Amino acid sequence: MGELFRSEEMTLAQLFLQSEAAYCCVSELGELGMVQFRDLNPDVNVFQRKFVNEVRRCEEMDRKLRFVEKEIKKASIPTVDTGENPEVPFPRDMIDLEATFEKLENELKEINTNQEALKKNFLELTELKHILRRTQQFFDEMEDPNLLEESSSLLDPTEAGRGAPLRLGFVAGVINRERIPTFERMLWRVCRGNVFLRQAEIEDPLEDPTTGDQVHKSVFIIFFQGDQLKNRVKKICEGFRASLYPCPETPQERKEMAAGVNTRIDDLQMVLNQTEDHRQRVLQAAAKTMRVWFIKVRKMKAIYHTLNLCNIDVTQKCLIAEVWCPVSDLDSIQFALRRGTERSGSTVPSILNRMQTKQTPPTYNKTNKFTSGFQNIVDAYGIGTYREINPAPYTIITFPFLFAVMFGDMGHGLLMTCAALYLVIRESRLLAQKSDNEMFNMIFAGRYIILLMGIFSMYTGVIYNDCFSKSLNMFSSGWSVKPMFGPKGGNWSFETLDGNAVLQLDPAVPGVFGGPYPLGIDPIWNIATNKLTFLNSFKMKMSVILVFICKWMYFKKPLNIFLGFIPEIVFMSCLFGYLILLIFYKWTAYDAVTSKDAPSLLIAFINMCLFNYSDPSNKPLYRGQIGIQSLLVVIALACVPCMLVVKTMVLRRQYLWKKHLGTQKFGGVRVGNGPTEDEAEIIEHDQLSQHSEDGDEVGFNFGDVAVHQAIHTIEYCLGCISNTASYLRLWALSLAHAQLSEVLWGMVMHLGLASRSGGGFFSLSIIFPAFATLTVCILLVMEGLSAFLHALRLHWVEFQNKFYTGQGFKFVPFSFDSILEGRFDE
Repeated sequence: MGELFRSEEMTLAQLFLQSEAAYCCVSELGELGMVQFRDLNPDVNVFQRKFVNEVRRCEEMDRKLRFVEKEIKKASIPTVDTGENPEVPFPRDMIDLEATFEKLENELKEINTNQEALKKNFLELTELKHILRRTQQFFDEMEDPNLLEESSSLLDPTEAGRGAPLRLGFVAGVINRERIPTFERMLWRVCRGNVFLRQAEIEDPLEDPTTGDQVHKSVFIIFFQGDQLKNRVKKICEGFRASLYPCPETPQERKEMAAGVNTRIDDLQMVLNQTEDHRQRVLQAAAKTMRVWFIKVRKMKAIYHTLNLCNIDVTQKCLIAEVWCPVSDLDSIQFALRRGTERSGSTVPSILNRMQTKQTPPTYNKTNKFTSGFQNIVDAYGIGTYREINPAPYTIITFPFLFAVMFGDMGHGLLMTCAALYLVIRESRLLAQKSDNEMFNMIFAGRYIILLMGIFSMYTGVIYNDCFSKSLNMFSSGWSVKPMFGPKGGNWSFETLDGNAVLQLDPAVPGVFGGPYPLGIDPIWNIATNKLTFLNSFKMKMSVILVFICKWMYFKKPLNIFLGFIPEIVFMSCLFGYLILLIFYKWTAYDAVTSKDAPSLLIAFINMCLFNYSDPSNKPLYRGQIGIQSLLVVIALACVPCMLVVKTMVLRRQYLWKKHLGTQKFGGVRVGNGPTEDEAEIIEHDQLSQHSEDGDEVGFNFGDVAVHQAIHTIEYCLGCISNTASYLRLWALSLAHAQLSEVLWGMVMHLGLASRSGGGFFSLSIIFPAFATLTVCILLVMEGLSAFLHALRLHWVEFQNKFYTGQGFKFVPFSFDSILEGRFDE
């Protein structure tokens, strides 16, 4: 259990790898995922390292695979994922992989080029077919007398007077349908109305050979007279990217051309089908091994990147690497090195040598699928300092509990629990699907957090006796409201109940109050007019009690414990710990009869801090209260200078002791009563690593230390008050959630339940889905997210900042699993 409450013990190790075995050893370490390599060449340019050419080759293979993957996705072919984790190929296998990918890429590029050319030719023939089919209708229309009279205006008036025959030139083509209106206006303006345009839409969309998109086009034919207008028309067609095609003038020639075009289209369609079939076969074969290829290439690239972090021995036969690794996994690491050496065929074993260092190791907290979500919450605040106490185990309980205090409802908690149980039970299938939805992946990663939040919400819902804003009368109410004839005995007659909208139940009257409810809040409070006042007092006191959380320190720093930790705890206990004791005392000291005479705890606490005991409106709770409260306030005030001044003076005295009474050597003999050399080295290291806290750098600056300690003391004293007030958000959000739930029930669900006629069933069948939708969207999602964020703030600001520094850096091991997850989960 120790590894759960504290980060793993780490060590810096030096690896001596033979050149022929280095690749396989790093491969085995990547499969193990337990070492973090350090860069031993920080001053060497990336392009000047030894294995830069191998990295480039891997990147080129990765580029080719991405091209093939893009083509597979474009063809809507599913990639086969068998879950296989292939071994890293040997360096000599890189040539075969490069040849395979080169051949595949060239084949696909050649197929795509030929297919694009064939589709372009097919598009041209299809457009020509539609032109030949439509132009016959246009020429038939031109034989209409009315159209002949209209088109005769294109002739020269002198020729028209002589009765010369009408000779019109024409061009035919295809244009995008959305450009037709602009195209027609341009023709009219440039040619001054001396052209005759006819156009018809092509019913079926045509495929663009370049992009593969479906495009809607129209066939047009333009009649004109003269070469000048012909040149203008062609330039306009070129500007609008219209495709012009030759069209014979006689019907017989058009008919013969159409027959030839249809024959060529049929032949071209057959070739296109064969080309597409070949392309599909190539892509389907590649899809079966695409994931395996990606894994191999990514692993090789990662290995060469890692080898670039190593130093090369002067003999060029050995690579030297430095790694951070957990002490508990040293045996596994050495076994992986032996396995890599055997796999490479080398006879010289690899050596692992532990190093002594003053550098701060990275922080590594072992997690599983249950604790990883809570550890991420802690790490989001800050990575823990090495060997610092880990708040994650406490967060497993405190986080869902604080959430449930704000979200207490049996019904809503049950819905949340069922949703989380579905994710937990089907987690293996959902993981195999590898969804790209970022929101779903975030919720799925926190499935165990949501599960505990739902279970705790059901528990607090039982305490609040709240289920969809309704109370459950499981044990019968402790208040007796049975009507009887006659006003005596604390009960009322039917006339009394009919004549009064609101009645007051007095617990002091015998027979009315039968004792407290066995579990949770009495359901009669749900119909009381002073329900909100009662719940305010209950939930606010509960929130104040939750504020008082004790803390502890792990690091062996007696000065911080006796002059920091203990005064802080005494200060908090004398003020807020005493307040909590008063809350429990008031609950036990006053019963239903004497509750009206109970003093206000808030006023009593304010008077305690102000030494004001002459307030007649607030009587003391017990004998000797004035003396005890005055003593507690004096003790709390005495803790402030202890934290503010005493620690600074002790730090100064320690510095002078180490400076003036240090170790000296005369003739190689140690004299003096200061620390030994080893102790001095350790003290110096501790000072350098803790200078931000104790103010002890290379020298001692009394002013800096005093200012730092003053800021810390003031921040703590003010934080005790502000953090206490911050925990009242538990009370506020709990009441807000209960009121929103009650309003939603009264405004929506109550409408369907109010009618007792036959139509009420049909109205309820419509209203209930609306109620369920609003409950999920508003109360579960929005209110749940709000309570989650407030619980997160309480842990980060009010809880963790009391003892958690979070100034470390995370242990990031060289692991193939994390590298491949980053690739395939995108």
